[in-house]
Amino acid sequence: MEHEQVVLVGVDGSPASLNALEWAVAQARRVGWRLHLVCAYALPTFAAASLDGGYATLDDTAIRDGAQAALDEAVERASGRGVDVTSALETGDPAGVLVDLTKQVCLAVVGTRGQSGFAERILGTVSSALPAHAHCPTVVVPHHEEQGEPPLPIRRIVVGVDGSESAKVALNRAVEQAEVWDAELTAVVGVPIGAGAGLLGWLPAAVDREVVLEDVKEGLNVAVDRALEGRELTVRRHALDGSGAELLSEFSTAVDLVVVGTRGRGGFAGMLLGSTSQQVLHHSACPVLVVPTRIQDEGLPPIAMGWKRRH
Repeated sequence: MEHEQVVLVGVDGSPASLNALEWAVAQARRVGWRLHLVCAYALPTFAAASLDGGYATLDDTAIRDGAQAALDEAVERASGRGVDVTSALETGDPAGVLVDLTKQVCLAVVGTRGQSGFAERILGTVSSALPAHAHCPTVVVPHHEEQGEPPLPIRRIVVGVDGSESAKVALNRAVEQAEVWDAELTAVVGVPIGAGAGLLGWLPAAVDREVVLEDVKEGLNVAVDRALEGRELTVRRHALDGSGAELLSEFSTAVDLVVVGTRGRGGFAGMLLGSTSQQVLHHSACPVLVVPTRIQDEGLPPIAMGWKRRH
């Protein structure tokens, strides 16, 4: 499967999707990729018996016109900003349409309303369904009314590492993003070993929890060193008491991008000892890059490839 160097953006006219568009424009410009904007819509279905009038005729003209207007607005915002822009109006379930399109692109970007819940409207549950099923990495950009546009450029990145294959793939993408943006990268592994915490709360008091953390950090160092082989990037490493999701959510308030892995088979890969990437999506204060393990098998080119050719 061949993935083109394209950033796919799902738009629906909402402030959340326009916020995500800003992030996507910056990324596409940074790596020199084309930006492809898609607005997908599906006609609602009604059971005739549930309507007081008995039967109703629904013309899709108004819905199509509204979707086209949302797409036109997004194209206007993205045009003239140093990136090639294409667009398409698609019919069908928005999540399904975008998931199918991820087979052809290198990165997908969607927005959410932030901590108040996932954006609804035309995009519906795309921001939760897309990262779980996409064939390429997906960035979910939260929108907070008080914050306005997402923090750009990217100066600080944190990645969750837990020894799983999905985390290794995510770590590699985090390293590439750090190179592209000349950003500081921090790798974090969470071990919930505090009193009464998580699955290790039962440890006898005689067990030295600092030793446990040091052992875990040794594994973290091995994983990071492998990812950095042949590169000149400095990565901070932290093995901390707490669940991976809680720690990454905390870090999200102080960084510009959180990177997590997913099995890419419909379920999110657990961070160490049960914390999940989906929890991070729900609680992160900054954009989250979700990296499916399947990209290893689908010939996805490195993020930094196009960027290095231009620099």
